[in-house]
Amino acid sequence: MTDTPLLAVHALVKHYPVRGGLLSREIGMVQAVDGVSFDVASGETLGLVGESGCGKSTTGKAILRLVDATSGTIRLEGEDITHLDRAAMRPRRRRLQVIFQDPYSSLDPRMSAGDIVGEPLSNYAIAEGAARSERVARLFARVGLRRDQMRKYPHEFSGGQRQRLGIARALAVEPKVIVCDEPVSALDVSVQAQVINLLMDLQQEFGLSYLFIAHDLAVVEHICHRVAVMYLGRIVELAPRRALFGAPQHPYTEALLSAVPVPDPRPAQRRRRIILQGDVPSPLNPPSGCRFHTRCPYVIERCRSESPELREVALGHHVACHLR
Repeated sequence: MTDTPLLAVHALVKHYPVRGGLLSREIGMVQAVDGVSFDVASGETLGLVGESGCGKSTTGKAILRLVDATSGTIRLEGEDITHLDRAAMRPRRRRLQVIFQDPYSSLDPRMSAGDIVGEPLSNYAIAEGAARSERVARLFARVGLRRDQMRKYPHEFSGGQRQRLGIARALAVEPKVIVCDEPVSALDVSVQAQVINLLMDLQQEFGLSYLFIAHDLAVVEHICHRVAVMYLGRIVELAPRRALFGAPQHPYTEALLSAVPVPDPRPAQRRRRIILQGDVPSPLNPPSGCRFHTRCPYVIERCRSESPELREVALGHHVACHLR
């Protein structure tokens, strides 16, 4: 493993202007992502977790260049891709692919399954004709689909099969990093396990790196090597999986983990359930200081005025909290 991370994100910011009034003047700014930094090593899975609306998916879209970042840098294999134009970005997209959340809306209903998976091969002049068909058939087999299903259309597949199509499409151009935007949240629990195991097998086989965006902590614990916890546009904790699940350092992470169901009722009875008070503040007008202070059970006066920096409190374990 080299010292240069495969994907490096530094101080990433994405703000959306809010306009109103007769002349549509800018009246505010939604701070969807506000200073996010992390990296992903070759062959690693980094989990990005948090409540709905915390900025997880926006972070993924900015990394994929589906939306332009307000500021910050995104480096892929050491190359800054933050401000590349569409033409310059095109060849880099082979190394950076995505698996979308909804397998029902992310596939073109007018295209056959074979054409959906084969389209990237044509777009990048990788294979055509019989060679393309053979390559698509191998991709189908690798994700657990049959060759004869290449002629079918998306509506003829189940949800799990559609997500397998999405995975095959992402694999077609031999990427190095795949952004998985809640890839199993729309699937049944039994199917979730199959898709997660498939992703893990593919990672081992092809040396893939994943940015795994999710809100299901049980899934994250199973697949991820490290986990970054987001709250209201910022990362509040970043740690190896075992360290984060075994000894969370941020009050928000503690609250999240206390809500995870435990199959054995005996340890569940001993575990203290943390109930957060109030609602998540609006990213249009986030609190001053630590953004979590309005709901934190350990809040002190410093939290209300001073924003904590994400700093290392143990080897590889970073926390943004004044009390750590």
